[in-house]
Amino acid sequence: MGKTYWMLVTTQENLDITRARGFGLQGVDTRNRRKAVRMGPEDRVLYYVSDKKGFAATATVTSESFEDHEPIWKHHREHETFPHRVEIEPNVVLDEKDYVDGYQVGPSLEYVRKWPPDRWPLAFLGMLHIIPQRDFNYIEDELRRAGGSLKQPDVAKAEATEPQIVDSQITESLSEESLSELPVPPGSLVVAKKRSTVTSKSRKSSHRRRMKKRR
Repeated sequence: MGKTYWMLVTTQENLDITRARGFGLQGVDTRNRRKAVRMGPEDRVLYYVSDKKGFAATATVTSESFEDHEPIWKHHREHETFPHRVEIEPNVVLDEKDYVDGYQVGPSLEYVRKWPPDRWPLAFLGMLHIIPQRDFNYIEDELRRAGGSLKQPDVAKAEATEPQIVDSQITESLSEESLSELPVPPGSLVVAKKRSTVTSKSRKSSHRRRMKKRR
């Protein structure tokens, strides 16, 4: 199955708790259990702060859903512990003053078309929603324009660790000691293919047979 795009509605207080923990964990309330247990690695999460009426951050899910009742987030129901949890990593995170105004971008979202035009805020009731990829990408672009930054892979690091292939014809005549002295970038692997003794003997035998036929 492909990744799912979620909109998670939270309060500023609970977002501050998630932020203080390094955006490493997110819990979902018991009322949204059926949706929460479907969350998995590579899913994306968009944060909407209900009491600020603004979009604040995006993150990527990095684990399967699991249950844990350790008290972390706040709720008006004391027994609510947001037990359905996933590990996450942050992508775009804004300061409170830079939040993208929900009333500016909300009415243009494909997701809210299920509701009457004058009642679109009803689409944001409840904690967890599945939204179209197009809506997610649109708002994430707006978050970046508002001053957020999207994490990019460390390309330089990836290139440094990419295996370097050394041609077998070059390495065939080299001893292990001389092979170890080849100028190879740090962290690279040298893959040397050696011809087997059986292959060399069979080639010599074929050469002798051809010579006898010519004679």
